[in-house]
Amino acid sequence: MFVRLRDNWVYGGFLAAFMLLALTPVLADGWSLPLLLIWLQLPVYMLHQMEEHDDDRFRKFINATIGGGKELLSRLDVFVINIVGVWGVDTVAFWLAARLHLGLGLIAVYLSLVNALAHCGQAVAMRRYNPGLITAILLFIPLGVTTLWVLARTGAVTTTDHVIGLGAAILIHAAIIVRVVTQRRKLAQPMLATA
Repeated sequence: MFVRLRDNWVYGGFLAAFMLLALTPVLADGWSLPLLLIWLQLPVYMLHQMEEHDDDRFRKFINATIGGGKELLSRLDVFVINIVGVWGVDTVAFWLAARLHLGLGLIAVYLSLVNALAHCGQAVAMRRYNPGLITAILLFIPLGVTTLWVLARTGAVTTTDHVIGLGAAILIHAAIIVRVVTQRRKLAQPMLATA
């Protein structure tokens, strides 16, 4: 059962995104515009994940282009990155924004924006499409920039909030890079002969 969930999570997330968006008018009744925009980060990210991970596209792309056909990212890596590192982080960021301090919602906002910049940077560097690029440009950038602008106008967001949000997003993406680089080095080492 876990293997099927690990390998097919993106389809449940894609459908859940539409459910969350459909429920938003009811759930968000009485929310401020900044809180609503923070809430939208997760369902929009789920839509992005469909472009990125349908048919295991992103993992295959990384393994083919950076790994030269070797497995740098496993299906479990992708599952953990997206369920814990996106769904979990965005959920916690929303709770923190709603219950503790609005500015902590920037964690979710910067997670999307850093991801969008990573997709755009990779596209420019490789001079080609990468899985997730279109929704990064069409969804993440407009929603992220709008959310930053709206949050800035509240006066409730501090420089520290930006540092925490951006720092958390960079750390999450850096962890993925470290995983890929570590796995690449491990696979590049010659196999030790056993006697």
